[in-house]
Amino acid sequence: MPALWFDLYVTAEGEILFIGCYTPETGGEGSGITAVRRDSGTGALTPLGIAARAPSPSFLTWHPTLPVLYAVNELVEGTVSAWAVDGASLSPLGTGETGGAHPCHLAVTADSRYLVSANYTSGSVAVHRLDGTGALGERTDLLVHDGAGPDPKRQERAHAHMVSPNPGGGAILVVDLGTDAVYRYEVEAGTGRLVPLAPRVRTHAGAGPRHLARHPDGKRAYLVGELDASVTAYELDGASGVLHERARVTASEHPDAQPSEIAVRPDGRYLYVAIRGADTISVIALDGPVPAYVTEVPTGGHWPRHFAIIGEHLYVANERSHSVVAFRLNADSGVPEEPGVVTRLPSPTCVLPAKSF
Repeated sequence: MPALWFDLYVTAEGEILFIGCYTPETGGEGSGITAVRRDSGTGALTPLGIAARAPSPSFLTWHPTLPVLYAVNELVEGTVSAWAVDGASLSPLGTGETGGAHPCHLAVTADSRYLVSANYTSGSVAVHRLDGTGALGERTDLLVHDGAGPDPKRQERAHAHMVSPNPGGGAILVVDLGTDAVYRYEVEAGTGRLVPLAPRVRTHAGAGPRHLARHPDGKRAYLVGELDASVTAYELDGASGVLHERARVTASEHPDAQPSEIAVRPDGRYLYVAIRGADTISVIALDGPVPAYVTEVPTGGHWPRHFAIIGEHLYVANERSHSVVAFRLNADSGVPEEPGVVTRLPSPTCVLPAKSF
């Protein structure tokens, strides 16, 4: 799920967030999943320590209805892990092999029965069964994408980068950077097998699509191209997941831009894109007939891999400068207000907001 936005889950310890990271197994300096307490007024984060030691938990997501957290372990022999959440503590609920290399994204289907993950290097999609407690079960499918793109260095083969189930049920969209495509699947009830749906959406050649953000109205979606720094706007046909292109705009004015995360503000007025290389957050207005680039704001660090919108704040995980920076979002202009509040954490790659259950 690209836009990480939930009602706030306040425990006895306060509002708890979790931060994923890269560990030495993948060239990072982190130790696992870190718990932090958020001050909703200032946006400041207070580290509470390592909630779970795990190899390169680079992306995190929630179970739709249970206090269960899932993480990819972005390794050559990739795995996914499940954890029961109790305040700032995590208890293991199983680990499963993804059957591919370097899983980088995962999500739970709307019916809560399956966990779907994207293996970047292998260009494949894995499915694991979940039981009634959210615990991880057997892998039920592994589907490998076929094809390539025009960039010989980055698109020499398929590179599945993101999984986006429709929140209300229906098609699962899988974004593939290597083949310049968005695939549609259904998970077959009972077997857990992926059923391909036509048509596959072809992006502009060489775009290198990375992540997709759904608009709160459920009728629009936005796809960011990592390789050409574009944002493509689509009309979205509900549960079917069929995408119809309507506009395409730049995500950044910087020549070395390499976009990563993309998300829509919950009121639907603004779209945000993290720009690596330029080390900025782009602001794109959505209140006109087509998206319109507004401005870019420095992230206060280096290599913004991910961000999350929580309340009035936007939290940026600056992977290579080892910091998470909180910016207050201007309610009218949508622009992150400088300076941000800096929290030092090693190799952060994902900010998972608190959730209510």
